[in-house]
Amino acid sequence: MTTEQRMLALEHLTLLDVAPPEFVTLAAEAGFGAAGLRIAAAAPGERPWPMTPGSHMLADTVRRCRDTGTVVLDVEALRIGPEGAPPGYEAVLETAAELGARHLNVIGDDPDLSRLADHVRQLTPAALSYGVRPVIEFMAYKPVRSLADAVAIAERSAGGGILLDALHVQRCGIDLAQLAGVNPGLLTYLQICDAPRRAPHGLPVPDRLPRGQPPDRGDGPLEARTRRLLPGEGELPLAELLAAVPGDMPVAVEAPHLALAGELGPRAFAARARRALGAVLSAPAVPQKGGPPCRLG
Repeated sequence: MTTEQRMLALEHLTLLDVAPPEFVTLAAEAGFGAAGLRIAAAAPGERPWPMTPGSHMLADTVRRCRDTGTVVLDVEALRIGPEGAPPGYEAVLETAAELGARHLNVIGDDPDLSRLADHVRQLTPAALSYGVRPVIEFMAYKPVRSLADAVAIAERSAGGGILLDALHVQRCGIDLAQLAGVNPGLLTYLQICDAPRRAPHGLPVPDRLPRGQPPDRGDGPLEARTRRLLPGEGELPLAELLAAVPGDMPVAVEAPHLALAGELGPRAFAARARRALGAVLSAPAVPQKGGPPCRLG
């Protein structure tokens, strides 16, 4: 599949201070055919954009998508804790449906993974009835920390899927050979960025994070929210990762770098992200060879 045929998206976390309507326009101008939008808070303390059903901002975002031909690949986020989905979660599903979103990123914040899986299973038919598929993501600093955990939850959900993120694949130490054993029907899309191979330590805490994201939760969240590199500008084996996933899998740049984005400005940063993604996707394919699996981490 060529770069032109594969769905390419820009994730909102990359430039979270840009309001959703403007973000859609910015992504389209940069050459992305799709966007991911943050329509609800992903962490305690974060200020969500006013994207509730009936809001002016939601209507404007829908109009921008229509005018630019931009597809909403995914929306974020629905946090599921020990009590299950938060009150009013139906409004998130309604917003996702109005945007025509394909996927809903579900963040597992319950250390009891069996209970979390039950709650995701309860959510799934409701989400599917709105035309949006819930997806679970593994992260080293969250309760769902492995590909196997995410697969187990997705399988039990009876309709949900798995989101892959290049940074979290690296930081969770996933063997790429494991991906080959996953039911491809569970794999939905890939968020791509770059980073040093080894996790950084002692990262400085910025004075502020976009939309009030919490700044004090350790190096893992700080790297993920403020210090990712654009594809091809770090040390991650992205060619090997791309070769390990289905060739028609949508790819979305999620690469927030506060310093560089501040230096370049949102429009120039988005354009640079699109060029970086194109270069990575256009690189020669990695030949499939025998031997031990490639382990990230």
